[in-house]
Amino acid sequence: MPHYQRPPKGAGQDILYLDYDGVLHHENCLWHPKRGPYLKAPEGHVLFQHAPLLAEMLAPYPDVRIVLSTSWVRSYGCEGTAKRLPVALQERVIGATWHSQMKPREHEWVSRPRGIQVWGDVERRKPRAWLALDDAYLNWPVWALDNYVRTDDVLGISHPEVLPLIRQKLDQFFAEGGKS
Repeated sequence: MPHYQRPPKGAGQDILYLDYDGVLHHENCLWHPKRGPYLKAPEGHVLFQHAPLLAEMLAPYPDVRIVLSTSWVRSYGCEGTAKRLPVALQERVIGATWHSQMKPREHEWVSRPRGIQVWGDVERRKPRAWLALDDAYLNWPVWALDNYVRTDDVLGISHPEVLPLIRQKLDQFFAEGGKS
């Protein structure tokens, strides 16, 4: 008798792949053993400063789920990483592109460009529609570029040229009957 494997969370659903650094706050995020994560950035930049903006932009799309594509997951786990988001975003998180089963091959995973990491997860989850927000732009697969918005390293999703593009892509992919 064949073994039945449950589909991963998010299979057939609308997925937003979400990086943190350079998306929800300035990209220069460092880690200190006593202080934890902190930004080394000009005055006025704080961790997760754009998270409320993302929650507001996702409000019209209640079925969109979030898969974390941030390197934070390797340090804090999916749950610990998600807890740093506002509740409205936390409730949407269903997983991450990195998971503990990858630990034995961590070096191999880390050496892959972010676009390849996301694409691997898209292949595994098979979402109905998906969009990735990330400031890492090198080596994204050509076939995935329509589903990707490059955010600004400093202003993240709040950049005046990036914000309307995100809104357009959200509507394109996640409005009722959007494409995948």
